[in-house]
Amino acid sequence: MYIYKKIRIACAENDITVAALEQELGFARSSICKWDTNRPSVDKLKAVADRLGKTMDYFMQDDV
Repeated sequence: MYIYKKIRIACAENDITVAALEQELGFARSSICKWDTNRPSVDKLKAVADRLGKTMDYFMQDDV
């Protein structure tokens, strides 16, 4: 499964949109949707994981 799809699912579980998450974390608009082709930095992925209550491994695993 792609990172972006997992982020969308985690956002839905946390009642936040991906756009709102990007804004809250200070990321460029529509940057997260590109993470399937352009891998995020560890710092950015950690910020997303922490905010959404998931581990970084959750987003990196190909299962689900």
